Amino acid sequence: MLAKEFSRIDQFRKQLVQDSSVSSLVAALVSTMVGYAGPLLIIFQAAKLAGLTDEQLSSWIWAISLGSGITTLGLSAWYRVPVITAWSTPGAVLLVSSWSQYAYSDAIGAFIVSALLITLLGVTGLFSRVMDKIPGSITAAMLAGVLLKFGFDVFLSLQALPVLVIPMILTYLATKRLLPRYAVIATLLVGIGGAIIMNRLDLSSVQMTMVTPVWTTPSFSLDALIGLAIPLCIVTMTAQNATGIGVLRSYGYKTPASPLITATGFTSLILAPFGAHGINLAAITAAICTSEESHKNPDKRYVAGMAAGILYLLYGLGGATIASFFGAFPKELILVIGGLALFSSISASLTQAMDTQHKESALLTFLVTASGITIAGIGSAFWGLIAGVCAHYIFTASFQRQKGVAKASQGTP
Repeated sequence: MLAKEFSRIDQFRKQLVQDSSVSSLVAALVSTMVGYAGPLLIIFQAAKLAGLTDEQLSSWIWAISLGSGITTLGLSAWYRVPVITAWSTPGAVLLVSSWSQYAYSDAIGAFIVSALLITLLGVTGLFSRVMDKIPGSITAAMLAGVLLKFGFDVFLSLQALPVLVIPMILTYLATKRLLPRYAVIATLLVGIGGAIIMNRLDLSSVQMTMVTPVWTTPSFSLDALIGLAIPLCIVTMTAQNATGIGVLRSYGYKTPASPLITATGFTSLILAPFGAHGINLAAITAAICTSEESHKNPDKRYVAGMAAGILYLLYGLGGATIASFFGAFPKELILVIGGLALFSSISASLTQAMDTQHKESALLTFLVTASGITIAGIGSAFWGLIAGVCAHYIFTASFQRQKGVAKASQGTP
């Protein structure tokens, strides 16, 4: 039995080496860069407002990095699919606006309850059953709406720092034409070189410190459960997990949703006492690893997922060090490389959304999601999904009614 397991592991190792490529590793690097460069600023802001110590902040970053690394690496290897997880960015935004109202231990208790609710939604299969009823064109339209802002950011950055951005765009276009698999890495190298020449790479702020996890015994208050736990669960499931499943579905991956939700929810539950506010399926960064920028063959893109998981684990060891490292890059460089890496995802999502009989529903989903509206503290991805699903069932019911009337009239003597 043991020999059989070792044989399977050896076969997987050989397959992994065979399937590995430079483009997959670059996709993982860009994905994690984008994941850390922006959202960690929100983490810092929330920590400052909540009055966290440097040790607590470092532990928080370690916990979400560890959770993201374990789930990304493990799920990608198990399903042979680029399952990218991350921490809840909408959840961090929620903490910025409301965390200061609660004691730190009460917030930890709220994180635990939120993770428990998400785990139950995964175990019971309720979330999976709901997602299976949503047409693929609508989830593709939702993804396109979410990603659209990142495409815009490329050209907004062009206005802000043209000397850096124009060479990056030209490099991307030229390399995309000649060596498409290396377009992103070539663009990244040109961007870093440009930042160095322009003296815009500030490494003086990088601090090399190792993390020491800090355990906080949770406490539970009704106010924190109502004000933090329930909203955190809602925004994580709607703005992150629903979109994350949409990313996988839009690229043809039929990975069951329930085990993914269960795994991320349970991991969040274990790491909550160390500060993790929530681990969930990624959307934006996942689109980088699931697209053809990662690999032409969809069956080999799991390598990017595993590489991203390993990078998460390495980043987590440094705690706040990694945040200061990514903070050394010009903001425009991060925005441009992230946006360009998502061009193919935006194109593919729009094509899938509009190449269907459900164009009106998909268009409504896209417009609502791209609008960026927030209602009751819940972001536009959720409301775009709701709008598209409602429109879909209205059109479907109308069509069925017309079909029924036509059949009835044909049967009338």
